[in-house]
Amino acid sequence: MIELLQSNPGVLAGAAALLGLCVGSFLNVVAHRLPMMMEREFGDACREQFGVPEADENPRVSLTSPPSTCPHCHSRIAARHNLPVIGWLMLRGRCANCQAAISVQYPVVEAVTGLLSVVCAWRFGFGMELAASLILVWALIVLTVIDLKTLYLPDNITLPLLWLGRLFSLSNHGFTDPRSAIIGAAAGYLSLWSVYWGFKLATGKEGMGYGDFKLLAALGAWLGWVALPQIILLSAVVGASVGIVLMISGKAQLSSRIPFGPYLAGAGWIALIWGERLPLLGIPA
Repeated sequence: MIELLQSNPGVLAGAAALLGLCVGSFLNVVAHRLPMMMEREFGDACREQFGVPEADENPRVSLTSPPSTCPHCHSRIAARHNLPVIGWLMLRGRCANCQAAISVQYPVVEAVTGLLSVVCAWRFGFGMELAASLILVWALIVLTVIDLKTLYLPDNITLPLLWLGRLFSLSNHGFTDPRSAIIGAAAGYLSLWSVYWGFKLATGKEGMGYGDFKLLAALGAWLGWVALPQIILLSAVVGASVGIVLMISGKAQLSSRIPFGPYLAGAGWIALIWGERLPLLGIPA
């Protein structure tokens, strides 16, 4: 099987697509449940600190329990309806029990994860680079979904991602060398940290969250400091363009909070796949 994956790009792409679809289904679970789990943990810590008895009667959730259920009627979803993309199409986007609408987010995340996994297979071929790129891309996808839904980038994902990037740089298959990874992590964090404090001192308002600093630090650890100018420029241009369009269309105001994590994640993915072919600012990635 390994020889077949190494020698046949079509088989590798198919395997990456199937794996990506399955992982995308799990990423939907993470994006839905992880913020709930973190909110519950924060509430527990506050109650313990102030000696307040627990009053939340909602069942505790984890990434594996309880099984997938409809968020409206709480009926368990049949295994055949849990198939990535196909299950949603079979149900025509509605719960089999109560007919409530099921968000299109689920098949979109699954399909995008499968597609980006195929692109990684095409770019890196079979090997450690592919495995590492898939981990990075899957993390960026789930961070994007969570940030779009909650305006939050969890430390539970960004910090392990940062350390994995630094550790992977120590291998012979890293996307950058250890020195560049360390500088990239520090420069990524400090660059947005400086922007944050400059904006706050000038306006008295917070322009972004600390999760954005940590995400850019993680990208710097994975791709090295030389990729940071490209990532910052791409994310800033796209983010500003989207913000302007939203304000013109009346869907956002100048004071509206717009998540920046998705633009960082998208720019990081572009730098991972095509960085060497996009010499922005005259600095090769």
